[in-house]
Amino acid sequence: MKFQIIIEYCPGCRWLLRSGWMAQELLSTFEQEIDEVTLKPNKEVSGTFKITCNQDLIWCRKVEGGFPDIKELKKRVRDFISPDKELGHLDRS
Repeated sequence: MKFQIIIEYCPGCRWLLRSGWMAQELLSTFEQEIDEVTLKPNKEVSGTFKITCNQDLIWCRKVEGGFPDIKELKKRVRDFISPDKELGHLDRS
């Protein structure tokens, strides 16, 4: 199965750098599993920060009340695309 992640962000809020950093982290961690990460500016809805995988919602800033820390984001993506994948130190409490 192919996995496409879309990080939709508000350019007016200056969230491009955050989006790019998260894309880099996901591509580094899931280099064998992810086929594509797309950064998508949303110029119509202020405050947008949403991450989807194959159109399934992984994170929404407005629903979750903020941004994910990278550990939580990687766990959510892993649970969606490759539940058996070990994340090393991220899996330890």
